Amino acid sequence: MRRYFFLIIALIFVQEFNAQNIVDALRYSQNGVFGTARYNSMSGAFGALGGDLSGMQLNPAGSAVFLNSSASVSLSLFDKKNETNYFNNLNSTYNSDLNFNQAGAVFVFDNFNEESVWRKFTLGFNYELTNNFDNAHYSSGQSSKSIDSYFLGYAEGIPLNLLELQPGETISSLYRFLGENEGFAAQQAFLGYQSYIIDPVDFDNPNNTGYLSTIASGTFNQEFLNESTGYNAKFSVNVGAQINDNFYFGLNLNSHIIDYRESSIFYEVNNNEGSLVNEIGFRNNLAVIGDGFSAQLGIISRATDFFRFGLVYDTPTWYSIAEETTQQISTIRDDGNQSITESIRPNIINVYEEYTLKTPGKFTGSVAYLFGKVGLISVDYSYKDYSNIEFRPTNVTAFAQENTKIENVLKGSSSIHIGGEYRYNALSFRGGYKYEESPYNDTNMMDDLTGYSIGLGYNFGSFKVDLAYMQTQQERLNQFYPNSAFGNASIINATENLFTLTTNFTF
Repeated sequence: MRRYFFLIIALIFVQEFNAQNIVDALRYSQNGVFGTARYNSMSGAFGALGGDLSGMQLNPAGSAVFLNSSASVSLSLFDKKNETNYFNNLNSTYNSDLNFNQAGAVFVFDNFNEESVWRKFTLGFNYELTNNFDNAHYSSGQSSKSIDSYFLGYAEGIPLNLLELQPGETISSLYRFLGENEGFAAQQAFLGYQSYIIDPVDFDNPNNTGYLSTIASGTFNQEFLNESTGYNAKFSVNVGAQINDNFYFGLNLNSHIIDYRESSIFYEVNNNEGSLVNEIGFRNNLAVIGDGFSAQLGIISRATDFFRFGLVYDTPTWYSIAEETTQQISTIRDDGNQSITESIRPNIINVYEEYTLKTPGKFTGSVAYLFGKVGLISVDYSYKDYSNIEFRPTNVTAFAQENTKIENVLKGSSSIHIGGEYRYNALSFRGGYKYEESPYNDTNMMDDLTGYSIGLGYNFGSFKVDLAYMQTQQERLNQFYPNSAFGNASIINATENLFTLTTNFTF
């Protein structure tokens, strides 16, 4: 993956937030199915089963199902293909990543007092990826709308004298001043003005607040490349207990980590008669660091020797998030008989004030049927209301507006996970299916997610090896610059493949 770095000459704190949006909120609110190979091979349908460290991450009561202390480590190969459609022009990009996505242990303490209803207690620790952000997608096509609308939208209402260099000022110093005192919109207007994409309606009026594009209407050949790296992970401390022979209880206290890096490049070229600017290259980099906390409370009931039921409540996750951005823009314009290149590189890191993101809680109900020691089938149903996502502090105008938008655009989402296992001596065969409903009211923004999984396992006694393969597919709309006047977007059909190897030790 390529990364782009700019020279750091100053750090600034921007008073107006960088328009955090629904895309950001969903990025940290949705989780994939990662973890152990057994868990993955059954598509995560483990809410009523337990006896697996990733199953313990789903339902904390699952730790109390363990008969013996156990530890596992999982290695995964994550492969992603993105097919993009931008004005009927198709492109494909591929990305892969190999990493350790799970490691943990559970310790079982039996209660030898036969008169007590408490059969055993468990203490568990587990680290697990909840999302892998390594990704890339490329779009290219011909549009009738230029990116000039992006800069015009932000420039409206900004006085001209704020965008012009004063004696002794540099591009970097003025860009910094605007960020510290006027905010994100003024910085975008400044980039558009200094690169000759927009001109004031009245050059002679320093208080001018209206702007025009220097780019003539027509057709525009455009390209957009977005590359990201990073992860979302969860570390859990678990306590569990078995009461009598039929009830298992558990609690997880979870610490969450966000590490996200994104780089995007937009390129546009036109040959429209009357255009002053014929080529534009616009680059943005984003770095996000965050940490959060959540808890889970779960129960598993062994109703009969064959039926088990599970119920879990996941609290919301409260994240504290810090962001940094850098920008640069280059243009080529026609100045009579020669072409002039403008390169605006502020060399400034915008350091935004820390904010809080509350992601929604979740309810999960599960049922499993066990065919003795031969096999099992398990079904999980979960419900998460994404309209409850909230940016804080809510007294910030931009956050209040985005929260209202979230309430109107997002909705409650149901998911179903089905998994099965068949055992033949020491060998286990597994398979699963998953369906997750779109969090959007308008499924054109993001379609439902579907996937399937298969896997094998072999039990050597105190040592087990499991393999799993999972594939998911989902289509979504990718708007290049959300919350801006430039609404161009591509359609992405994403196919994800996950290969997992887990080694499990019983002690």
